[in-house]
Amino acid sequence: MGVFKIAVSVISICITLFFIGMLGISMHNSPARLLNGFLATISLGGILITFSLIVISINNQILVDGYVILFIFVLFLFLLVYLFQGFFWLWNAWIVWQRENHSLANMLTLFLGIVTLIFPIANLLLAKHSFGAIGTFFSTFWVLTILYGLFCIFSFMLAALLFTIKKPKPDKQYIIILGAGLLNGNQVSPLLASRIDKGIQFYHQVLSKTGHAPLLICSGGQGNDETIPEGVAMREYAITHGIPAEQVIAERQSKTTLQNMLFSKQVVVERQLPLTAGVYVTNDYHVFRAGIYARRSGLNIQGIGAKTSKFFVPNATIREYIALLMNHRLFHVVVFGMIIVVALLSAILG
Repeated sequence: MGVFKIAVSVISICITLFFIGMLGISMHNSPARLLNGFLATISLGGILITFSLIVISINNQILVDGYVILFIFVLFLFLLVYLFQGFFWLWNAWIVWQRENHSLANMLTLFLGIVTLIFPIANLLLAKHSFGAIGTFFSTFWVLTILYGLFCIFSFMLAALLFTIKKPKPDKQYIIILGAGLLNGNQVSPLLASRIDKGIQFYHQVLSKTGHAPLLICSGGQGNDETIPEGVAMREYAITHGIPAEQVIAERQSKTTLQNMLFSKQVVVERQLPLTAGVYVTNDYHVFRAGIYARRSGLNIQGIGAKTSKFFVPNATIREYIALLMNHRLFHVVVFGMIIVVALLSAILG
């Protein structure tokens, strides 16, 4: 039995090292990938499982008892955090409701808070009262769905964290500033101003370090409710805040983040600047997803995040996460299909 435990531990170590190695390769090839988050989550899970197997293999009762106590404490802490974040989502929804418009997108934290708090209550009711095969199906389905959702959210957060750890050096030749909606059709909003200000700040860092002024590319087309392109308003803002007019160009065609990158890349090519010698600027919650679109457009560059009002970050982060989910919807549809199959099997066999 001791040899078997050691063998299982060794296999677990090898599998964990494999995923850690895959993560390293993936990060080296492309830091802006959601896959990095999944690999990081699996690697962390592998480390936890491996450590548990090693503790069991040692077969020291004091060590095992201490580990069990630690596990129970962590599980209890996790449950507290789960309940706390449910109330946090509701509190944040109330703040956003007071300060922002009452759109469906701005109510995401409200929905998340309700689901988070109702789920354990509904699951307890299903467990307490016998609803037969139907109850078993829904109980299994919701548990697996919540677990998969938590896995995806945690992976997304890890991927974003890994991407933003490495900061760009102030030696760039161009800075892409991503556009956002204008106020009253022609005025730079506070959110957009924070992006431009961050770009101007980095501009001066590059200038002071290298002695050469980078090109500012203000990227943003004209929306249906706007009287001028966002890029034009952004360029005027940058010029009024001290950037020489010849160092700022307005990209006026883009409607999406991907187009921001594609059309800005055209400007970079036209100016004969190295594609890798740049950086993009957006709000902090948007840096990771923008990095994915930069990679798709052929720009292997890093991002800089401008500060966002703290009350708006949770809602904006969820929106970013949902946008990434939609980019991989076929994969998630397959996973949900597998969850339904497992739930059906549990109902039939149970």
